[in-house]
Amino acid sequence: MKKYNIIKSYALLFLFFLILLPKHVGAEVILMYHKFGEASFPSTNIRIEQFESHIKELKNKNFNVLPLPKILLAIKNKEKLPEKTIAITIDDGYKSVYSVAFPTLQKANFPFTVFISTAAIDKNYKSHMTWDDVRALASNGVEIGAHTDTHLHMTDHNNDILIKEIKTSNKRFQEELGFVPEIFAYPYGEASTRIKKIVRNHGYKFAFGQHSGAISGNSDLFFLNRFALNENFGDLNRFSKIINALPLEIKDVLPKDHVTNQNPPSLGFTVTDKNISIEELNCFSSGNINLKINIISKERVEIRFNKPFPRGRTRINCTALGKDSMWHWAGFMFYTKAGED
Repeated sequence: MKKYNIIKSYALLFLFFLILLPKHVGAEVILMYHKFGEASFPSTNIRIEQFESHIKELKNKNFNVLPLPKILLAIKNKEKLPEKTIAITIDDGYKSVYSVAFPTLQKANFPFTVFISTAAIDKNYKSHMTWDDVRALASNGVEIGAHTDTHLHMTDHNNDILIKEIKTSNKRFQEELGFVPEIFAYPYGEASTRIKKIVRNHGYKFAFGQHSGAISGNSDLFFLNRFALNENFGDLNRFSKIINALPLEIKDVLPKDHVTNQNPPSLGFTVTDKNISIEELNCFSSGNINLKINIISKERVEIRFNKPFPRGRTRINCTALGKDSMWHWAGFMFYTKAGED
C-alpha cells in the first residue's frame, strides 16, 4: 500500500509539471529566401556565408527541417509536430536557387519548397532557372509551388487578369512538370480578401504572404506567415530569434481586409495567448511610421498610426516575451493603392 501511494504521488507530480510546461502544438516557423550570393540585390539576396551560417545553426541546434506539405497538413488538422520544426521556402526561381541553394540544402539533407513564376522561365531570363532545372529539383524531392505567371502586383488588377495569370501558370506547370502545385505564394506577399478567394477557388490548398510570424492551427491557411531573410535582415542573432519564435495567438483582427479604404487603417486584435502579458506587447511599423498601442481591456489592443501609409506595402510586427521565456510574434501586412495615401 505504501509503495502504491509513492507511485501515485510521483504520477501526480509528473502530471503537475506537465500542466506547467508550455504547450505549442503545431507552432512552426517558415523561412523565406529569394537569391543566393547575388550581391547586386541586397534587398532580396542572402550572402552565401550568411546562408551557410543559417544551415549550420539549424543543424547544431537540432531543428527539425521538414517538408512544407507535411507541416501544412499538420497545421490544418491541428496535429502535433516535433518541437523546433522549420520549413524552408524560396520565391521566384532564380538561377542561384539551383546553383547555390540546392546543393547546399541537399548536402544538409534539408527539404525545401520553391515558388515559381512561370513567365520568367518561358522567356529564358538568364537570371532564372530553366524548366530542366526545375524538373531536376522536382525529381530530387523539392516541392514546387505556384507564384503566378508574370509575378504581378495582384492587388492592382481585376479578377479576370488574376484568373488568367493563375490558369496560365497552372497550364505551364502541367505541360512541363506533369502536375499543378497545390501551394501558392502571393508575389511580394500582397493579398486581399478578394484575391484569397480567387486563389482558394482555383484549387490551391494553402497560400503564403511575406509577413513575419510563426504559424499555428489558428493561422489563416490562405495568408500564412513567413520570415523573409536577406543581407540586411539575415545576421545570425536575428536568425536565432526567428527560428525560436512562437505565434502570438490573436483573434478578431480588424480590419479584416489587407487592402483598406481607410488610410491609415485602425488595427485592432484580441490577444488569446495566455503565455504573455498584454502590457509586455511591443509593435513596430515599417516606413518610419510611429504608432501607439492602446490597451482597451485585459485582452483587446487597438493600434493607431501617426500618419498615412505610403503607396505599396506596410508591415507591422507585434512581439512579446512570454512567461515561457519565448518570443511570441504576430505580423501584419497592409497594401495601399495609388491615391489612398
